[in-house]
Amino acid sequence: MSPENLDSIGAVPDVAPPAAAPVAEPDQLPRTAAEEPVAGPRAADEAVAAARAAARAAGVDVREVTDLRDLGRVVRLLARIWGRDANPPVSLELLRAFGKAGNYVGGAFVDDELVGACVGFFHAPSEDALHSHIAGVSPELVGRRVGFALKLHQRAWAMCRGVDHIAWTFDPLVSRNAYFNIVKLAARPVEYLPNFYGLMVDKVNRDSDTDRLLVHWPLRDPAVVEACGRPGGGTAPARPAAGRGPAPDRAADTVVALGVAADGSPAPGRLDGATSLVAVPPDITGLRVSDPVLAGRWRGAVREAMAALMAQGATVVGFDRTGGYVLRRDR
Repeated sequence: MSPENLDSIGAVPDVAPPAAAPVAEPDQLPRTAAEEPVAGPRAADEAVAAARAAARAAGVDVREVTDLRDLGRVVRLLARIWGRDANPPVSLELLRAFGKAGNYVGGAFVDDELVGACVGFFHAPSEDALHSHIAGVSPELVGRRVGFALKLHQRAWAMCRGVDHIAWTFDPLVSRNAYFNIVKLAARPVEYLPNFYGLMVDKVNRDSDTDRLLVHWPLRDPAVVEACGRPGGGTAPARPAAGRGPAPDRAADTVVALGVAADGSPAPGRLDGATSLVAVPPDITGLRVSDPVLAGRWRGAVREAMAALMAQGATVVGFDRTGGYVLRRDR
């Protein structure tokens, strides 16, 4: 997966303060004028509350990781997830420097066991954004909503520091991460990046091209606020903007830009629809092991369809578990 492990195993940022090592309360952190609405609870306070609720629902404590012992555990966990014990995705020295410079290193804990981690660094000063570079959850806890708790912690952490956007990349072939990012978090894909990282030799990427979708997460956007208000990362309500169910999202002018043939191979369609569906394989991770040639064909087909549609002005507006990515463009 791309380093941001929503991109291949499921990850989320930390935000919930554990009793043993509490996160600073919003009132203790710097704020901007935008965080001080005239009336009602402040947005950062609501983000902290949502993050705490998500952590409770997942049964974890999520907090910043600062000491060398825990930073070393982050290095080892991410190395295990990616199968890179000899060449971890991040080093202890890098994490130490990131933290000292005020960047984000978060961990999810069950008792004293680290079960998830997320690392981010700030964009250029003028961009008011955090880049969430890598996130991962222990394989034993995938599906337990730990990733959602991590992401909400990261969101609250950023908002308490006056940051309104988080960006990250994920592998567009990993359907569970597409659903998680686009539907459960309401992040917005903005750019298709062919072979972004070059060759990555690990058990996740399996020597294939590392295409990525870059997503932006506007932290105060109403859709994001609504998504983060579902403590367990529950299913979003059906609506055209969410891109979930086939009925509300497939308008009369919907076309299949890329479908699935009877043998499981990619089936190219039309690229001229106002609304287009781009399918992905149901389990690209398994396919890379069982049939790497077919996995490579899916990489090329999805790249060709999505890159072409986005270059023509189409926007990814949702992810339909039966049809794939939903892209729309104005005529």
